[in-house]
Amino acid sequence: MREEMSEREAAELLRGHRRPRSPHGWGLLEALWLLAFYEPVLTEAHLRRKNLEFIFIRFSAWEFAGCDKLWAGLVTTLCQRVRQHFGALPLSVFHVLGSRPRFASGFSQREWILKTGTCLRLWGLLAVLAAGLAILLTALLVPGIKEHHALKVVGSAITSLSGSSLVLGAVSILKNLLVSEKKKIERLTNSERFASQLGFMSKIRSEVEVLVDFLAFMEVFERRRLRVVLEITGLDICYPEKVAGVFNAMATLLSDANAPFIFLLAVDPSVIVPCLEQTGCLRGLADNGYLYLNRAVTLPFSIPESGARSRLRSVEAAIRTREDLMYRIIAANVAKSSGAAAAVVPGWKEADSQAVRWIHEAFRCLHDGSDALSGYLPESGASVRRIVNTVPITLRLLLHRVGSGAAAVVPSPRAAAAWVVLADRWPCRLSWTLQCLEDAGQGIPTADPDGKSLWSIFPENVGELSALKQPLGNVLSLDGDPELFQAFLARDFPFSAGDAREFLGVTVNLDHSIRHKMGLLRSLGRLGKAAP
Repeated sequence: MREEMSEREAAELLRGHRRPRSPHGWGLLEALWLLAFYEPVLTEAHLRRKNLEFIFIRFSAWEFAGCDKLWAGLVTTLCQRVRQHFGALPLSVFHVLGSRPRFASGFSQREWILKTGTCLRLWGLLAVLAAGLAILLTALLVPGIKEHHALKVVGSAITSLSGSSLVLGAVSILKNLLVSEKKKIERLTNSERFASQLGFMSKIRSEVEVLVDFLAFMEVFERRRLRVVLEITGLDICYPEKVAGVFNAMATLLSDANAPFIFLLAVDPSVIVPCLEQTGCLRGLADNGYLYLNRAVTLPFSIPESGARSRLRSVEAAIRTREDLMYRIIAANVAKSSGAAAAVVPGWKEADSQAVRWIHEAFRCLHDGSDALSGYLPESGASVRRIVNTVPITLRLLLHRVGSGAAAVVPSPRAAAAWVVLADRWPCRLSWTLQCLEDAGQGIPTADPDGKSLWSIFPENVGELSALKQPLGNVLSLDGDPELFQAFLARDFPFSAGDAREFLGVTVNLDHSIRHKMGLLRSLGRLGKAAP
């Protein structure tokens, strides 16, 4: 969008159009003069302008999730950012003296028309004030007239009335300068009438209308189109009623066909739709959240499936956030260069350097496009960061078990990274396989149970898992592609039951309550079958 803005600006200048101006520096004085004495006009030339400016506003719904009305936070953020972008003084003057642009009559190219009424009223007040001051000074200074109290009273009254009108205008501007739109809305939300909503929405709407009129005025002044782009994020981690409130606020702001607002709504529909359906705000839409989204969103854009290169870039970006590893590498290099590292470094530091080497080896496998493991990385950046943060903990726990003699076999860093990916991508299927393995170990012992592959265990018990789809439906929805799960365990990473038992003690990214719930469901099912 920034590139589009620059290209359009350059194209307008090549066509010979006048250069845009800014309400800062000397342009502020010009803007204040036009605000006070001139009325903007939307001419044909202005409507044909192609250059524009985007005003980007980031709104994280999670930051305002604690307030009673999340949509009030959206409106206050909008008002505050527009005020910061143009300055408090122009907006305050517009509240008192500004006017919304009107369309030109015919093919007139005049963009500014003198406010005759405002000028006449101002000159009239100044003339009356001058006359009142003259009468008052005459009554106070001219000999022979000082004794006439009537002239003093008349002069004082005329001066006070005319001067008070000018002072009231200045006080109104000063009040809007000190009390921002954000403070006004916050004051309304804190009032007692907020609970009953008596006239509340109309006042919010009036504040938004003033903001829209001000943006229309600044379009004519800056000689370009203005669009306010609100980037709404974090909505899919808020309560359902908050989600519905933000959608209502968006509808309110977009109710004007000429509103200069563009909403970029970054959400996960699979999370937002149930929230909308729970709030009861879909009456008349058959409680269909997808239908509501189709009517609310005018340009849907579902991010396509990311390729291998994009996933590797996500891994690289997540690894760069691990400054602790980078620091340890530098410290180890300094210790080696001093030549005394072997004599003074304690055993735990040697173990730590070994852990760093393992972690880097695991990260290399994740980031290597030729490694089969990189093909199983999730598309979600949050999931990739989860994996990158879990791998170092898993490897350090493994090294601790090896050092204490608790581990019978030492897995490779690549295998440990693959186990972390397996637990992150398919938590339900892995938990089911581990629970079946645990139940089998508690029964009649079989020959070489540790040599049995995990994939051979899953198909043997998949029918029982299918029968528990209803109580485990939410957990099953966490899993990725089932065919990739088969390829992962049957072909690329054929973990055995012994490997699973080694990794289970250091698995921190798998919710063990899922496995416990599965064990309870299996035992209840067997009790039902065994009952006479």
